[in-house]
Amino acid sequence: MEFTKGHGTGNDFVILPDPDGALDLTPGLVAALCDRRRGLGGDGVLRVVRAAKHPEGVALAGEAEWFMDYWNSDGSFAEMCGNGARVFVRYLLDRSLAAASSDGTLPIATRAGLVRARVEGADVAVEMRRPRLYDTATATLGGLTLPGAAVDVGNPHLVCALPAALELTALDLTRAPDVDASTFPAGVNVEFTTPGEPVAGVDAHVLMRVYERGSAETLSCGTGACAVGAVALRDAGLDTGTVAVDVPGGRLTVTVTADSCWLSGPAVLVATGTLTPSALGGSAG
Repeated sequence: MEFTKGHGTGNDFVILPDPDGALDLTPGLVAALCDRRRGLGGDGVLRVVRAAKHPEGVALAGEAEWFMDYWNSDGSFAEMCGNGARVFVRYLLDRSLAAASSDGTLPIATRAGLVRARVEGADVAVEMRRPRLYDTATATLGGLTLPGAAVDVGNPHLVCALPAALELTALDLTRAPDVDASTFPAGVNVEFTTPGEPVAGVDAHVLMRVYERGSAETLSCGTGACAVGAVALRDAGLDTGTVAVDVPGGRLTVTVTADSCWLSGPAVLVATGTLTPSALGGSAG
């Protein structure tokens, strides 16, 4: 089995080329691939398959040739992954599997719908749906209960600002925060934020850590950054604007427009090789 390893601000993925959808990808195999000691290690798997060859992508095959089949590291599905989409596009371009259209963008199909991307030098930007703030809820972590904003970015998020006296680095994210299952029946990604120092050229600067459903704490979460950016703009009294979001893996730039959200940052391919699935052990079955 061929693979490529890539990451976007430390949010890392195992990329599997499977243009005709012939690979028997199972939750067990995904979890084994993402195991950081017995497998390749990753926050998730990106299967590169033609939209026409995947049942969840075929409806978009007329608009995008490629479908991003994204799996969390525990073998569950996710509707969308912003950093994954940026790494996915970097892979397509690097392997000459796709090229930008006349307007400079490249469409890809995802479970959350059609996503457009563009290359900005070393960075890749993807345009996703505009984040929708739709409710309030709480997250409880180590006896601390924090109010937060529920945000839909094609997948669910809960953005919780920390009290001024609490350091972001002090949070213990080795366990999942407790949230209201009735508000988030499919689970939720939980972002914890503190304000950052002013940054030139943007409307706000926010520091963020995230606990991703199906993957635990990650160094970065693209859709989470979009959710955090939307909340930061709301708190600043703005409907649109640009926010610098610093995650443990680096900096992402979120630009919310009247009808969409652009996520920009580095997307890097670091290794390519072959693996032997049977060497991953019985859990890969």
